[in-house]
Amino acid sequence: MADVFASRGRLCVGIDPHSFLLEEWGLADSAAGVREFGLRVVEATVQGGAGIVKPQVAFFERFGSAGYAALEEVIQTARAAGILVIADCKRGDVGTSVEAYGQSWMAEGSPLESDAMTISAFQGVGSIRKPMELARERGKGLFVLAATSNPEGRAIQRARVEESGRRVSRQIVDEIAAWNLAEPGPFGGVGLVVGATLNLADFDLSYDEAPEPALPILAPGFGAQGARLADTREIYGPLAPGVIVSASRSVLAAGPGNITGAIVSMTQEIAVEYDRA
Repeated sequence: MADVFASRGRLCVGIDPHSFLLEEWGLADSAAGVREFGLRVVEATVQGGAGIVKPQVAFFERFGSAGYAALEEVIQTARAAGILVIADCKRGDVGTSVEAYGQSWMAEGSPLESDAMTISAFQGVGSIRKPMELARERGKGLFVLAATSNPEGRAIQRARVEESGRRVSRQIVDEIAAWNLAEPGPFGGVGLVVGATLNLADFDLSYDEAPEPALPILAPGFGAQGARLADTREIYGPLAPGVIVSASRSVLAAGPGNITGAIVSMTQEIAVEYDRA
């Protein structure tokens, strides 16, 4: 991740083929349409100099096996071009089931093999130990849901854990930070999803100093959802070194003729924010 930050910046381009976007792009709302959409976004990401894409699996999954075939091609094309792929699949379960999810998205040679996946640990961080072990073994990444921007999640994520007294979000982050202590690099192998539109103090996620190694933070909420790139460091404080800026609609709405320029512009704006350090 450090190499990508240094060479291509922190922008993660979401591949979210909403029905309305497919129509705006002149594409069919079908497996063929999401395939073409995804491949065009990958091409624009390469041309725009960004280094990470995040296909939202649900938009492909709605077309069944044909949609998955399209997703496989999009993932493989991106990785072949040297782009990191975060599969936004938000899986989560226990035992052999969650282990199988990890193998689906991170095992070498899997048709869906990606560089990282999003995952839920609201059944307890221990429930995702097998995917965490697989990620460490394979040099992959996980992004664990910790503090999400949807209002329905607020009550649960801010609730207190009886044994520790910590909020649920903070409990997840602390357990992930402890897991990452065994990582040799500047960034942990397991990161978090923490929304940019949140007041992190509400979730007990304000830090006086950054955890080491740095926590990778997949940060949705910029652009269409209202968070400003110029506020990234203010939003995340000591967690800012690990932030990956996730942008979907704000980039995709530029359309097929302007998406490359939108990626270049956002990448440059993010770089300016981080150059202030």
